[in-house]
Amino acid sequence: MYSYFPKKYVNITSVINEFKKNFVSLQRLLKLTHLFMEFTAKQIADFIGGRVEGNENARVNTFAKIEEGKEGDITFLSNPKYTPYIYETKASIVLINDDVELEKPVSATLIRVKNAYECVAKLLQMYAASKPKKTGVHPLAFVAETAEIGKDVYIGPFTYVGDDVKIGDGTVINPNVTIYEGCQIGKNVTIHAGSVIGADGFGFAPNQEGYEKIPQLGIVIIEDDVEIGANTCVDRSTMGQTVIHKGVKLDNLIQVAHNCEIGENTVMSAQVGMAGSTKIGAWCMVGGQAGFSGHIKVADKTFIGAQAGVISNTKGDGEQLIGAPAIDPKIFFKSSAVFKKLPEMYKEIAALRKEIEELKINKI
Repeated sequence: MYSYFPKKYVNITSVINEFKKNFVSLQRLLKLTHLFMEFTAKQIADFIGGRVEGNENARVNTFAKIEEGKEGDITFLSNPKYTPYIYETKASIVLINDDVELEKPVSATLIRVKNAYECVAKLLQMYAASKPKKTGVHPLAFVAETAEIGKDVYIGPFTYVGDDVKIGDGTVINPNVTIYEGCQIGKNVTIHAGSVIGADGFGFAPNQEGYEKIPQLGIVIIEDDVEIGANTCVDRSTMGQTVIHKGVKLDNLIQVAHNCEIGENTVMSAQVGMAGSTKIGAWCMVGGQAGFSGHIKVADKTFIGAQAGVISNTKGDGEQLIGAPAIDPKIFFKSSAVFKKLPEMYKEIAALRKEIEELKINKI
């Protein structure tokens, strides 16, 4: 199929000379060369500090889920639920934790590590870094003349960058993103498709005739190394700033209202909603569809479960909360156990009431 590739090796110089007059073909060549990159189990183990069990010369050139692995793939096992697949997978190499004891032999070469999940993340980062990075402004993007764009920035098609926006070096703005006027984006930020940064906060004052709009005069500040998922909205502040601090990771479809603040390295799953002026601390973890009332403070390293409703300030570092309203998990599960019994308890109480009434009548 690819007749211009020698069988044993790729002579980059000759191939580039062959295609130097055809830029499209050269791009295709670079992609194909990337696909042919291979690594041995020994090379991977040396890179991540692992120990090989099996064929140290086993070769891989791509990643796969353990249940879908085939020859030439590397995969990993970190969740015990997937343990049965390690005996069935056709993947050539599996990353696995040191402390996992297998019940029977496996066909794949194993690389033992302290934390398989962390190691596969490291490998994926290395793999992604080997790809050519997009830079520049796509012809179908709009960037205002007064916007300040840093070095090695990529702005995808149909993206809008408004007046006086500042975007730091190495940032990637994917297609169909809207960044309203005055917003500031740091270095090495990634904003995925469809996100809106700096739209008006939801501010309306009721009066006798309906609602009067409150002008939103502030901006949004997104610090360095933040990643924002697709179709996430970060509203501008009424006054001052809505701030997403360094290292924050936001999933898809998240709503960050006006004047909110998210502390460093906090992560949020999809469909989280924050009402105005909520302050969330650093290193917090928030499950999907959790909601936060306005004007509350969440302490550093607070862990919020999925669909939790946080309506008041949290107590301190390391607190775990689930349920709506959000409470301690132990109390929540005890309450859940009681809740299941309520219908039967109701019947018992009704029967007791009937007996009491009958006793009263008989006594009379």
